[in-house]
Amino acid sequence: MMMIIDKIALALLIIGGINWGSVGLFDFDIVAWIFGSSTAIGARIIYVVIALCALWCISLLFRENVTTEEYQRH
Repeated sequence: MMMIIDKIALALLIIGGINWGSVGLFDFDIVAWIFGSSTAIGARIIYVVIALCALWCISLLFRENVTTEEYQRH
């Protein structure tokens, strides 16, 4: 189960990073564009979800390296 959460969090974090890259390079916020503005409730939810994924991914730095088989045993 942890492995699935890790992958989802990492994928969403990558999407968030791409969004911030587009803001930095082109001054274009993809999330704000999709939802109409950066203050729209949908955009704010997406920003919070991405932030939570970033916090979750911090734990990846401090975990011991484990194999897929070890994940499956737990």
